[in-house]
Amino acid sequence: MKITREVKTGILAILGIILFIFGFNYLKGENLLNSSRVFFTEYENVEGLVVSTPVTISGLPVGKVLDIYFKEDGSGKIVVKLLVDSDFEFSKNSSAELYETGLIGGKAIAIMPAFDNAAIAKYGDYLKGGKKAGLTDLVNQRLTPLQEKIETMMASADELLHNLNDVFDEQTKDNLKKSIAELSSTMASFKNTSTSLNKMIQDNQEHIDSVLTNASRITSNMADITKTISDSNIDETIKSLEETLNSFNKTLTAMDNGEGTMGKLLKDEELYNNLAGATSELEALLKDIKLHPKRYTRVLSKKEIPYEEEVEDTK
Repeated sequence: MKITREVKTGILAILGIILFIFGFNYLKGENLLNSSRVFFTEYENVEGLVVSTPVTISGLPVGKVLDIYFKEDGSGKIVVKLLVDSDFEFSKNSSAELYETGLIGGKAIAIMPAFDNAAIAKYGDYLKGGKKAGLTDLVNQRLTPLQEKIETMMASADELLHNLNDVFDEQTKDNLKKSIAELSSTMASFKNTSTSLNKMIQDNQEHIDSVLTNASRITSNMADITKTISDSNIDETIKSLEETLNSFNKTLTAMDNGEGTMGKLLKDEELYNNLAGATSELEALLKDIKLHPKRYTRVLSKKEIPYEEEVEDTK
């Protein structure tokens, strides 16, 4: 069977179209001969994400970003087209998180696979978009409150300095200067006093040592005396003293009751009256002897002297 020129031309045209489609997709990163899958996700802000950015699953590169464009519904969201070359299966409820790849701000997309027994993600499915906080975001989160606190502190410091300027007028500054000068003078005097005290201590070091030695000896002696008193039989001494006091109390009680010689002397009124009368008569006798000594000369003389009554002087 002879193939006509028109059939050959049609076959070549079809092959050319196929090669064009294959080459176009290959240039875009899609290989029609393998099991590559395309997924889509949406973000409010891609923050520097570019085409050919790696796509990873659990840190393993499995594809790249094919295209980035605005969604045509007027919402302003950005659609990202992802190519996944791996046969790894995950749920359609999985998410595609945007994250930083380094300190210089590079971006990448990590597919966070979900294993929730839902339907497997297929070619053309939309994955839930998300954002993973990077180092820059964490630093901003920490620095923003700190910046606010610093600004508040600076405002407070400025107000404090303003108030200090209002308080420290010229007179206050002069008074403060005088106070500082007097304080310096006081410190100098204190230094001189300390120097004199140190010199006095050095000059009298021997006397101080002697005083301390004597104090140590006195303390030692006091300790010995205390030990001696502690070792002595104080209980028996106190007991004996109590017995003596009890006996003395009994004696005083007996005397108060009129018992014994002393008690009778204290309590017998007749004996007291007799003693008082005898004392009065004795005083009268002594007075008479003093006034009329001649009456008693014959009692003291060995010779018998006749008694003569003495005539009292009437003058």
